[in-house]
Amino acid sequence: MSARTILITGASSGIGAALARFYARDNVALLLWGRDQARLDEVAGQCRSLGATAASQIFDLRDAAGFAAKLAAADAATPIDLAIFNAGLGGSAPNGPPAEAPDTAQAIAEVNFVAPVVGAHVMADAMARRGAGHIVLVGSIVEFYPLPMAPTYAATKAGLRLFAESLGMRLARHGVTVTLVSPGFIDTPMSRKVIEPKPFMITADEAAVVIARGIAAGKRVIVVPWQFAVLRALSDLLPRALVRWVLSRA
Repeated sequence: MSARTILITGASSGIGAALARFYARDNVALLLWGRDQARLDEVAGQCRSLGATAASQIFDLRDAAGFAAKLAAADAATPIDLAIFNAGLGGSAPNGPPAEAPDTAQAIAEVNFVAPVVGAHVMADAMARRGAGHIVLVGSIVEFYPLPMAPTYAATKAGLRLFAESLGMRLARHGVTVTLVSPGFIDTPMSRKVIEPKPFMITADEAAVVIARGIAAGKRVIVVPWQFAVLRALSDLLPRALVRWVLSRA
């Protein structure tokens, strides 16, 4: 592993916490950011027991300007080699109302799209000046599908997919790699709130191994678990009208 300073947002549980434990070893400095100080401290303690240095910090991702300032300050203090923007909000909208609550939609949009976009640009500038670095954006397999039960969530992940591809093309000549992670169902607190069927679910620790190996290989896109890559390829062969018909009745 070439990275020595690693930032992980959403590190208090789920994939973020699992990635932190995976990367924890001697000569690795972890910056673990999230919303729950107690859980962050627990993850940081686990990482220190594995040999890493770990610092935790709570933040509000909806404060985009504050987040950008904290990120720039952290990188100025200790240049970040690998930045993993993992934090996100999920959940299905209630069946009764015709639309999501505006404040809920705003929160999902700010946390899932605005924050990682802003954070990625902060890191892109710093890494490009150094001529090296890796930015990882954690999206979702739903990025390819219109979900009437979660329209804002689906839109943010679709936007993040296009952003990752576009930013990766822009930064390639500067020696900076951009990776999009598209998880299916991972056993995390977010997934446990989903009441719909959750096929092929794997643990967060299993997902972290696959994700970290893909990052090390410099992959542009990582789909986990692998079955969803197959399903996505098969669904691409179907008429879009049929996909919409099936999802509208899900």
